[in-house]
Amino acid sequence: MGAEPVAAIALTGDERRHFWPTPVREESWTMPGKAENSLEKYRSKRHTGRTPEPMGGSPRRAGRRHFVVQKHAASSLHYDFRLEAGGVLKSWAVPKGLSTNPREKRLAVRTEDHPVGYLDFEGVIPEGEYGAGPVIVWDTGTYRNLTERDGKKVPLTKGVDEGHIKVWLEGEKLHGGYALTRTGQRGQERWILVKVSDAGADARRNPVSSQPASVRSGRTVEDVAEDA
Repeated sequence: MGAEPVAAIALTGDERRHFWPTPVREESWTMPGKAENSLEKYRSKRHTGRTPEPMGGSPRRAGRRHFVVQKHAASSLHYDFRLEAGGVLKSWAVPKGLSTNPREKRLAVRTEDHPVGYLDFEGVIPEGEYGAGPVIVWDTGTYRNLTERDGKKVPLTKGVDEGHIKVWLEGEKLHGGYALTRTGQRGQERWILVKVSDAGADARRNPVSSQPASVRSGRTVEDVAEDA
């Protein structure tokens, strides 16, 4: 898939500060299993006891792997796209959210792996904490890994490392194939996210604007902020 140069996708000043933040302090944690090193960066940015965000969570072993898209009204509103793989959630921040139009390319900034417990997280991250602001589960469901190379299946974690993945989403708002391709690196990885042309594609839909509420609670980010 040909990727559009990232320079053509502009970010505002607030978005640049949010997606390429200054370094944060390190903090030691212990946890058995392969996901330990993967979650060190996530935990170093957060203070347990101050934020309601989960610090762990066991992989869901039965059936297909899960995905979540969380709408996050932090310093810059964006959508966090997360795929369960390798005992963690591989994560990208998508400033404009996921599109159902195959002709639209969306910037996706790779962020730190999140614990599997984040699949269900909805609430308010307090002021003074990393990513402060309300979060809702905008969409969620299961996914299939469609990533291949030379006709052979590629595990999702390997595809992420190599810079290209393709997945089939079965969500409440999003359906069908999506492809992510890495285009460069500047502090954090930048990717291009596109909808595959299939039965789930619909250029007339814009679920980001027409379906703003949580699929979990029916609340908007504004509702969650008010209820805090």
